[in-house]
Amino acid sequence: MITPPSNSGRNILVIDDDEGVRDAFELALDGQDCEVETAEEGEAGLRKFATHRPDMVFLDLRMPGIDGFETLRRLRRMDDTIPVFIVTAYHPEYLDALETLSASSLSFELISKPMSADHIRSVVGRTLGTSTKSP
Repeated sequence: MITPPSNSGRNILVIDDDEGVRDAFELALDGQDCEVETAEEGEAGLRKFATHRPDMVFLDLRMPGIDGFETLRRLRRMDDTIPVFIVTAYHPEYLDALETLSASSLSFELISKPMSADHIRSVVGRTLGTSTKSP
């Protein structure tokens, strides 16, 4: 059973194998009227996406198991309307693959790591059309 997003419109899924990155998103969005779900790899992220549909996704590219490219493909097969932000420190080496994904109509936005707490809040606020507050 798929659980639709809550009425707050602030359900965010972070898929990243780096615990520090997952923690940074949770800390940045603490007190922001958001529900942050995290997953340490693509398969776990897909399961969470399928059972509790988020309003937006932050996705790492380089992860064990299925990488971010395949995770994005599978996410888009489930729902192609939810905003996905690929967050990676490795984007120059993945440029060709990212261009291929973009050309195949898999929509996403690219953000470079590291992201500051203010940048995380800004992206969430801009994407979900809500204001964010500084701690």
